This record gives sequence, C-alpha cells and structure tokens, in this order.
Amino acid sequence: MNYFGIDVSKKKVDCAWLRDPVTGKIKTRVFLNTPQGFQQLLKWSLAQTHAVVEELHFSLEATGVYHEALAHALHEGGAQVAVLNPLQVKRYAESLGRRSKTDKNDSVVLARYGATQQPRRWQPEPMEIRTLKALIVRLEAVEKDLQREQNRQEKAEISQASLDIITSIETMLGHLGEEKKRLLQRINEHIDRHPGLKSDQQLLESIPGVGPVVGRYLMALLRSRVFDSASQAAAYVGLVPLHHQSGSSVCGRSSISKTGNATLRAKLYMAAVVATRHNAVIRAQYQRLIKNGKAKMLALIAAMRKLVHICFGVLKHQTPFQTQTPAETGA
Repeated sequence: MNYFGIDVSKKKVDCAWLRDPVTGKIKTRVFLNTPQGFQQLLKWSLAQTHAVVEELHFSLEATGVYHEALAHALHEGGAQVAVLNPLQVKRYAESLGRRSKTDKNDSVVLARYGATQQPRRWQPEPMEIRTLKALIVRLEAVEKDLQREQNRQEKAEISQASLDIITSIETMLGHLGEEKKRLLQRINEHIDRHPGLKSDQQLLESIPGVGPVVGRYLMALLRSRVFDSASQAAAYVGLVPLHHQSGSSVCGRSSISKTGNATLRAKLYMAAVVATRHNAVIRAQYQRLIKNGKAKMLALIAAMRKLVHICFGVLKHQTPFQTQTPAETGA
C-alpha cells in the first residue's frame, strides 16, 4: 500500500507521498483544488508509485466543504480514501513533537497518520442522504435568519422605530416564513419519494420523544456514515461523559465531550425532556439516576445518550420501538 496525505485549502491541495515509512522519506507536490487538479493528482500518484490505483491510500481532513469534491473524485477513481477528524490529527501531530504548521508539514503528518493508524476507509453518502442533509442545513439557516428578524422586530417595537423600519422587518418575516414552509414541504416530499427514508422516519417516530424534527436529524446522521455501535454514534454526537480525576487530590466535575453537531444536541435535549415523561424506558433510567443522587442535568444528558442508542437500535434492526420491562431497562 502507498500512503499519501493531502492538506486541503480553498484553492489548492498539498499532497505528500510517504515513499519509505521506515526512513520517513517523502515526495510532495501541490495541485489546484479543481476537477482538473484532482485528475493530475491521481496521474502523478500512479506515475510516482508505479502501482495500481487500488493500492493508493489518501488521508485528508474534513475541512468544511473544501475536501468533499476531492474525496469523491479519489473514491470514484478507485483509490482508498480516509476522511479524518482534524482534532485527532492535531493530537497525533503533537505526539510526533511537531512544532511548525505549514500546508506541506500537515500533508506529511496526514500521510504518516494513514500509514500508522490505519483509519477506516471512507464511503460516500447515498445521494438521497446528501440531499436530505443539504435541505436540513438550508432550513437551519432560514430558521436562524427568521429568529434574528423576530428579535429585531421586538427591539423595533420597544424602541418605537419608524413605520418604514417595522414594515421592512414584517416584509422580511413574511418572506422567511414562506421559505421555511417551502423547505419543510421539500424535505417531506424528498423523504416520501424514497421508501428507505420513509421507512426509517416511521421507525424513528415510533419512539416516544422522537418527532419529525429529531427524526430527520438522526436519520441524516445515522445513514450518512458507518457506526459500529450505538455508543460510537453517541460519541460522534458529543454525548460521551468526560471525567476529570487524578489520584486523590484532583476530582473535577464531569462533562460531555461536545464534539459533533451542537444543533442536533440542542434538539436532542428537548426530545429527552419529553421522553423522560412519555417514554417508559427513558423515564425509568431518569428516575433511577435522580434517586441515586445524580444532578438533573446529568440525568437528562444520560437520557439524550439513551435516546441515540434506541434510535440506532431501531434502524439497525428495522424494528419499531417496543417498551421494555423494568428488568430489561435495568431500572
């Protein structure tokens, strides 16, 4: 296997080939972050290694949207691709004692990471999931703009702004409200057009506490990548407890990792509040934790994590949610 690291920026990609993993010899080159540049990168890689394309392994960081076209091009070309968490790569670079940070150095670190850590091979999302995620992201943006205009409207009314200002805000609120309705309709139509998405939505909504909003967020997440376990999915969302303890003198407050999508966590929080009242499994866990002296917030975070576990389970087994007995829940 031939290992390459690619540091991606908006206009260019820095590529490093790890010629000899033992001695650390490398060869680097810069290409444009364009379809033509991707083809040149593949041709250069094949020419340098004299290997078949299936023997090329490329490691790159998830950098906003700039890495996506390159990852798809390399995958479609037949190469092996790993899309990495930037924080993990940063910690790996620190473990190597790296001090300077340049695009070239970053590409070398990525190549070494791929060779030594053997990261999971990246698989592109199904097109229907990519479309769903794009619609959800756009809806988020419109909802944020709508909230901003509502805040401006409140301030304008309190400060007794002129009629022109209030009319302008009301006009914007009307446009944004209509666009929100249109996007919601498009999301529902998109789900209805794909039997797999429609089935997943029904399975998720069979869970008390999971409504259409949380359902589509979790469906987009759980169908966009491969998770080996429910715990792994919860960790990706950022619901893993972090403990701060060392010996007998250091014992800080526990917290959660807060990696992943903050918007999803906020919606899961509200879903967990509902679930502690209407979902027998989560209510039993919540009451048991409170009885054992846990703070309400920690119990709610545990409920959020349990909710992700249940959602993972119903999608994995393609079985609607069924309330368990207290013995099965561990309550």
